[in-house]
Amino acid sequence: LVLMDVQMPVMDGYEATRRIRIMNGSVGQVPIIAMSANVLQQEIDKCLKEGMNDYISKPFDTKELLQKMRKLLVPVV
Repeated sequence: LVLMDVQMPVMDGYEATRRIRIMNGSVGQVPIIAMSANVLQQEIDKCLKEGMNDYISKPFDTKELLQKMRKLLVPVV
């Protein structure tokens, strides 16, 4: 699982996600949770459109983060 900061110097989280998604095998399928202080719906939508699996705003609630991680890592039976 990757916790992806959306706004990073040199390469932003969108570009980093695009590069991960084109990788072969399970690496390209790794779950990615976007992290940003921006909570606008358009920001969330952009993250999901760019290939991130979920979104959490900063500062984040630990319980919420763990819940999102569990959802992406534990297979649904």
